[in-house]
Amino acid sequence: MDSYREVLFICTGNFYRSRHAEAVLNWEARRLGLPLRAFSRGLLTSMVAEEPTRLAPGTAARLAELGIPADLTSPRPVQLTDADLERAHLAVALREREHRPLIASGHPGWEDRVLYWDVRDIDELSPALALPRIEEAVRDLLVRHA
Repeated sequence: MDSYREVLFICTGNFYRSRHAEAVLNWEARRLGLPLRAFSRGLLTSMVAEEPTRLAPGTAARLAELGIPADLTSPRPVQLTDADLERAHLAVALREREHRPLIASGHPGWEDRVLYWDVRDIDELSPALALPRIEEAVRDLLVRHA
């Protein structure tokens, strides 16, 4: 897929927010015929317990509600590597306060090269509010960066 520009979405566990952003961008890019593809990674995927489902339940439910196939995300949480950051044309972390320190400690030098959003995790903001914010931010990103 060398002809596609790749957008990397980063969050903590790669189970909820980043996977939703990935699926929404892939859906919208396909629908609009844009040469973009998203992938997502987590900074601390070891903290995500083995789940019987491949996505956070709220994410899976919202994607189904929107008619977006769940296979537009990766099949499981994946740990972020420097190679992922190098591969991406644009890297977006879902919350600066939460993710900048983790990127700085785990991937020094990359923390200032990432675009940061402010979508709080489930302990601070319900999926009913967070997921539509992600959708709006993805659509705004498509307008600005497509």
